[in-house]
This record gives sequence, C-alpha cells and structure tokens, in this order.
Amino acid sequence: MAPGEMVAVVLAAGESSRMGRLKALLPWNGVPLIRYQVDCLRQAGVGLVVVVLGHRAEEVRPHLPLSPDVCVVVNTRYREGKTTSIKLGLAQAPSDAEGLVLMTVDQPRPAPLVAALIATFREHRAPVTQPTFGGKRGHPMIFRADVLPKLAEIREETQGIKPVVDNYRAEAMLVPVDSPIVLVDLNTEADYQRAKALWTELSA
Repeated sequence: MAPGEMVAVVLAAGESSRMGRLKALLPWNGVPLIRYQVDCLRQAGVGLVVVVLGHRAEEVRPHLPLSPDVCVVVNTRYREGKTTSIKLGLAQAPSDAEGLVLMTVDQPRPAPLVAALIATFREHRAPVTQPTFGGKRGHPMIFRADVLPKLAEIREETQGIKPVVDNYRAEAMLVPVDSPIVLVDLNTEADYQRAKALWTELSA
C-alpha cells in the first residue's frame, strides 16, 4: 500500500457456533461472504485489507485473493477471544497508516457505504467514525491512526474495544445513514435469512 492509506482488519477467526456453519463461507451476492467483504473494502478504496483467520482457516484461505493489498494471518489463539484477533490484525498495519476500518466477517456492508464512511473520516478526522441508523450505532467503525496504540492494549476481561470507544464517545463522528444494513450482524441462521431479504430489498 502507498504511504498514508487506509487499512482494514476483517475478523474471521471464530467458530460460528450459533450459526451452525462457517460464516466466512456463507453465500453472499454470489460469492463466499469473506470474499465479498474483502472485495468491498478494496472497492471502497482501502489500501491494505488484513484478514484474520482461525477456526478452519485452511478451508477459508483458498477463497481469498492472492494480492499485495490483501494480507492473511492465522490466529492460533482465537479461542481466547476476539481481542486476540484484533491485536494480530493491528500488528500487520503499517506505522504510517491513515486509519483503520474494523469489520467482522458477519457484518456485510456494501462498498459505497464504506467509501462514504471513509470520505467522512477524511473530512473530519475524528478519533472514531461510526454509522448510525434510527439512533443506534452500527458498523464498521473507523479509528484514527493515533488511536491504534490504544486498541493494541485491549483485553478480553475489560470488554475488548469498548473502553476505547467509550473514551472517545464525546469526540466520535456519528454518520446517520438511511439503511438498517449498518446494524446487520449474522449470528444465527435466522439473522442470515433476514439479512439476505433486506439486501434484496435494498438492491431492488
């Protein structure tokens, strides 16, 4: 990536126990969900996409593009919690990164939405930029470069990124959007089916 570009970390190391099948390989828009997420981030202008795999990593990796702007790492400690994946992903970010988009594999978002969030981040340079719908905060979140060292110190026992986000709550840039897609989280099969229906409706 060029100096000063955006980095994204996609968390895809979990066991998908509530879903009952591997979330990363769920069909989404004609491709596995993990590939959709990576492609959308690249289309949105992210300079480097770091994908953190873990559970059944060998099944997921072949679905990711072989490209200099996609970095794949495997978290062997994924059972210890999401913070281990966030820290591993952060460790791959260049020191001159402009900021970081944090996304989980089960939160599909269209490229135009991510691009708009990045544009807002670049305009305001808030420590945390986050979309909202109906007054509820959604995802993905974008963190300014100077916040990344604090993310690198998060711990599972103190609720991961929550203290960092709370610390910047007054300074955060909240971006209202007109789509509930920013609240979608595919935890269960029912969530997945509802999200597909919503996606079809929004694409119509």
